[in-house]
Amino acid sequence: MDLRALETFRAVVECGGISRAAERLHRAQSSVTARIRQLEASLGSELFLREGRSLRLTPTGEVLFGYAGRLLDLAEEARTAVHRDRVCGRLRLGAMESVAASRLPRPLAAFHRQYPEVSVELQTATSQELIARMQAGELDASVVGDAVDGERFLSTPLYVEHLVLVGCSGCALLDKPKGLAGSTFLVFQGNGCAYRRRLERWLQSLRVVPGRMLEFGSYHAILAASAAGVGVSLVPQSVLDLYPQRDELSLREIPARIARVDTVLIRPRTAHSSLLNRLLESLQADARASAP
Repeated sequence: MDLRALETFRAVVECGGISRAAERLHRAQSSVTARIRQLEASLGSELFLREGRSLRLTPTGEVLFGYAGRLLDLAEEARTAVHRDRVCGRLRLGAMESVAASRLPRPLAAFHRQYPEVSVELQTATSQELIARMQAGELDASVVGDAVDGERFLSTPLYVEHLVLVGCSGCALLDKPKGLAGSTFLVFQGNGCAYRRRLERWLQSLRVVPGRMLEFGSYHAILAASAAGVGVSLVPQSVLDLYPQRDELSLREIPARIARVDTVLIRPRTAHSSLLNRLLESLQADARASAP
């Protein structure tokens, strides 16, 4: 089976269409289309259902997509093994936005210095969205704060996050949890956020009903809004440590069962990548160095 055809097939699936795949691969759209048709002809089966301008995988395409990633990763590993003095390739890493901002810059910089020919493509999303992307084969590994299917994924503990409740300086709402009833809470957008679900469970245990939930796309925006008195939020201490106007915020500790979040790196059990192992070693070394 032609590896270039598999690479083209994977790009079309990941990019969601021929035109964007052609841009990624720096090829003409006609060339990408021809590769896909050749692959379908060699397999004797259609890989995509064509619905107008959109493409959807057929059952055969879904099966092949799982194998394509493994074959291409194995080919890359073989090239690396032959040229042991040259480590190169691509890793698709997912992470929660908070982890990407507070934890990953240092180890990724160190990894890039050590392996300059390895391209790490970082995607940020909520834990649940990252797990979904892993299941779809769109990521090689992800750092998440949720439990995952142990039969499908390997999990390696990395960081322990400590969540704290924050509001504006002198915020009286933080004095008593029951006093938070009817308040505005600032949360990360989407229901797949692990920290947001912990906040909601805590409020439910207290029988506290929020007045409203305002969604934001970044923790920096959440902290700025908290400092301005818009509402209160539950954020990781590691993110708070990066905020330059901390003196404009009031903090409150919450029960340890809610505050402690173990973040783990997950990867498919069927995947065997020397590049991913090297990245994992770098992340583990940083996690050990930053542990209290």
